[in-house]
Amino acid sequence: MKLLAISDHYIPRRVMEEGLASLAEYGVAVDVQPWEHATLEELQAANLKIEQGGPDAVSLSDEVYQVADQYDIIVTQFPPVPGRLIEAAGQLKLIGVLRGGVENVAVETATQRNIAVFNTPGRNARAVAECTIGLILAEIRNIARGNVALKHGIWTRDFPNKNDIPELSGKTVGLVGFGAIGRLVAKFLDAFGANIIVSDPFYRPGGDPVRQVDLETLMRQSDIVSIHARYLPETHHLVSRELLLMMKPTAILVNTARSGLVDEQALLEVLASRRIMGAALDVFDEEPLPKDSPFLTLDNVTIVPHLAGSTMDAFRNSPKLFAAHLIRCFQGEKNLPIVNGIVPELR
Repeated sequence: MKLLAISDHYIPRRVMEEGLASLAEYGVAVDVQPWEHATLEELQAANLKIEQGGPDAVSLSDEVYQVADQYDIIVTQFPPVPGRLIEAAGQLKLIGVLRGGVENVAVETATQRNIAVFNTPGRNARAVAECTIGLILAEIRNIARGNVALKHGIWTRDFPNKNDIPELSGKTVGLVGFGAIGRLVAKFLDAFGANIIVSDPFYRPGGDPVRQVDLETLMRQSDIVSIHARYLPETHHLVSRELLLMMKPTAILVNTARSGLVDEQALLEVLASRRIMGAALDVFDEEPLPKDSPFLTLDNVTIVPHLAGSTMDAFRNSPKLFAAHLIRCFQGEKNLPIVNGIVPELR
């Protein structure tokens, strides 16, 4: 059985080979083809095109198409797997994506051809969760604003929240979505002594230090609202203008998930009018953030350039995590990370 792994800047050939090495015991021969970009910025731009336009938005090299029919499995992180490549891979049984989202794969075409699609859920959960805590603290304690002021020679404590600077202990933090990332965020917040409420239609109580509420209650009661839901057509603008206006005037909103989960224009308006205290954001409707973005003029928002999930630990561990899922598949186990409901015949 042959596996084609398409490497990229974040998961280069060596890391891909080392991470998938355990599959040799199950008769899987791994070949690696690079998806090359001159700079990291070029890769990020290509990835954004794929996220917005699907797997046909960016092309692969002709060489990949020429060898595709040799392989039973294709593994990728950011490189696209369009319908044309799936159709060229006559022996293909499984496509593995080394992250949670599968926007770069033509899932419908794969399903039509009875090809399984696996993802790697939770592969950067710790990275995003840690960054979420960092953004919460940066915003409520003015860490980023203080840093910028000092670098401009200004010693100040005149911040938008100067009369309401909180500690996390005893505060109510609402988590919109409670998957792998949300659970880690809750664990970290529990150590700070925060009260944690969650809104997630799929959540089932299981010993977590949280209380389940509906979304409106969460928005009204929370001192901090943090977004961790999956972005789907039905969750577009899940946090609407109406819900933003329900927030406490001393509350902040944090988004390290997807920009489309929040009505960005409405968020800009409630921030500019001080209807809420502030926000901390890693994601935006337009990336890179335009030079004329209104976010750049606001003094009550902490913004970072879509970096929450980008740790080397997360990238390096992804092939190992996927290999473990694939080994479980070889062993006939269930509860596999199958995206399209097709169980591959690999044995």
